[in-house]
Amino acid sequence: MAQIAVIGAGSWGTALAKVLGENGHHVTVWARRPELAAALAVQHRSPDYLPGIVLPEALHFTANLAEATREANFILLTTPSHGLREVLQPLRSLPTAATVISTVKGIETDTLLRMSQIITALLAAPVVVLSGPNLAVEVANQIPTATVVASADLAAAKAVQDIFKNRYFRVYTDHDVTGVELGGALKNIIALAAGIVDGVGFGDNTKAALMTRGLVEITRLGAKLGADPLTFAGLSGMGDLFVTCMSRKSRNRHVGEEIGKGRKLQGILNEMMMVAEGVRTTQAAYQLAQQHGVEMPITSEVYQVLFENKDAKQAVYALMTREAKREKLG
Repeated sequence: MAQIAVIGAGSWGTALAKVLGENGHHVTVWARRPELAAALAVQHRSPDYLPGIVLPEALHFTANLAEATREANFILLTTPSHGLREVLQPLRSLPTAATVISTVKGIETDTLLRMSQIITALLAAPVVVLSGPNLAVEVANQIPTATVVASADLAAAKAVQDIFKNRYFRVYTDHDVTGVELGGALKNIIALAAGIVDGVGFGDNTKAALMTRGLVEITRLGAKLGADPLTFAGLSGMGDLFVTCMSRKSRNRHVGEEIGKGRKLQGILNEMMMVAEGVRTTQAAYQLAQQHGVEMPITSEVYQVLFENKDAKQAVYALMTREAKREKLG
């Protein structure tokens, strides 16, 4: 039985804590807000994040970070990307025996670093990245799901695979940390675009074209940054892209749809309890594309819609009327 600290009590952290608890591990969940930790400890339910789900009685909850991580063999990070550094600072005295698992999907806007790069810079510990087409509410409801864990340390990836795998949560291993992380982050931009397509009233043909060409530009940037292009045909690439663009449960697709209907970004974000990572990731990816000379037309149009007030329907038509080209990956 492993000792596991789950850092973050949102929908994804709580869903993964449930998986680990049901697998028989000793799990302590850290919540930023003491009142949330206290409510979870008493009710073993999270009505705001996972309505209708009963959490295992064996789960422990605390708002004390040191208490949550003191004896942990694994530390599972599920915080929003913009809050990662703040959470990591108190953990810099982390025992090297603990393996850090990152499920954080984003790119830091100031430094353009991936999440595992930030973790590695601050903590002396093996880092494993978990990503895939994993809607939290479906995992919590034991809907059959597959995911991938990636690490330069394959023994660490195998250990993470072992603590998570069960009859409804299938886990694969990989070594391509860059590709797995970028797939999980960049697909949120395409999901915003897919929501815009829904919001303005275009059809399935439009969305299919968008997703396919979106995967092309994700792969372009990923390859430029050192990822294996084939990674983007897997669970953390095409798989995650598909579910995030298509599902009504997707936060990023929801934000895009509301923008497509004519609403302003800040008003949409203000009414959301959970974070739509694609908004910040669009800023970072736009900078990376310019920095590395990578053509990412969908990302560019989403950036203009979000941050330069471009009309959403005109952004779609701008993509449709670009110079005619031969279909190719690069």
